[in-house]
Amino acid sequence: MASFQKYTTKDGVRWMYKYYSTIDPATGKRKQSTKRGFKTKKEAQLDASRTEQEIADGTFITEDKVTTFEQVYHQWYETISSTYKPSTKKAVISKFKKRILPHFGNLKMKDITKSYCQEVINKIAKEIKSVENTKMYINQIFEYAIKMDIITSNPLKGVIIPKKNEAFVVDHYDEDRNYWEKSEIKKFLEIVKRECSMRDYMMFHLLIYTGGRKGEVLALRWKDIDFKTKTIHFHKTLFYEKGQYVSLTSKTAASRRFISLDDTTAGLLKKYRTGQSGASVVHLHSKDNEMVFTREDGSPLRLAYPNDKLDEIIESHDLHPITVHGLRHTHASLLFEAGASIKEVQERLGHSDIKMTMNIYTHVTRTVKEQTASRFEKFMEK
Repeated sequence: MASFQKYTTKDGVRWMYKYYSTIDPATGKRKQSTKRGFKTKKEAQLDASRTEQEIADGTFITEDKVTTFEQVYHQWYETISSTYKPSTKKAVISKFKKRILPHFGNLKMKDITKSYCQEVINKIAKEIKSVENTKMYINQIFEYAIKMDIITSNPLKGVIIPKKNEAFVVDHYDEDRNYWEKSEIKKFLEIVKRECSMRDYMMFHLLIYTGGRKGEVLALRWKDIDFKTKTIHFHKTLFYEKGQYVSLTSKTAASRRFISLDDTTAGLLKKYRTGQSGASVVHLHSKDNEMVFTREDGSPLRLAYPNDKLDEIIESHDLHPITVHGLRHTHASLLFEAGASIKEVQERLGHSDIKMTMNIYTHVTRTVKEQTASRFEKFMEK
């Protein structure tokens, strides 16, 4: 029979219970164990009932199988990491080290409760926006532990991601938007053309006019651009690891795509190519394996360079602040404004999941919203 006791932590009052599990072969007596971290006595009683039932059914996880969350994580990572690209490995390790292990690392898997998981998700949700992705990785550890017979149930199941207050506030439109209107784009490109190098102007022009990801644009080689068909082939992304830059194949099939170029962009690329090589337009296909955007010594641009340059221009000219990824959202917004369908935008941006496109669609420009209202008004007038 379990006994219950409350205790105080820095987060408030918690409950624990003591119970007797399996028989110790050395003494012939049942081992006494403790499970803690419950917000209420009722939660502790319900968990104790499950534990006692598992002991009776013979499905209880014995002490010799007790493993910490971090130990399971390392075993899981060793098993799954062979399927990851270097960039994904780096991102996963960083996420666990920064966001997940500080909360779960030293805890025994069997002692992690649903209420504790909810507390952690609540805390993470206050710190970052992409809590869904973090929750997904935590869930993978628990599901792996179940497969390995370390635990019998997933304490993360049923845990809710809290909604932020901003989700109910509608008057923060301008401050929160991470894209530019058409007039802001024109102003920005005029500034870049006037004050920056042709390389930087071409780089920002491509980011805005193709919707390419930063890593995709920086990984471009001249052989990826077909001036006859006016297309650009995005199929690699630039990645920095262990002191060197490498081009990695795009993560998904949807990301490996051909983008059609407008006449202005194709013309600018020809002009930039000619100026870069000193050759005539007739010889545009010489040195096709060279990278489009490089430093003076021919090495790839730093991955942070577009970010730093964009921030510098925004600050010096008091422009509406957006990120480099916001230029990609800008492209999508203008496509919607021009009348493109969600499916067309999805394919152009290389989204494997249409939900990602839909998320951008919900943040389209004021112009689109005004056009929608105008179309409705005209329809009602007929």
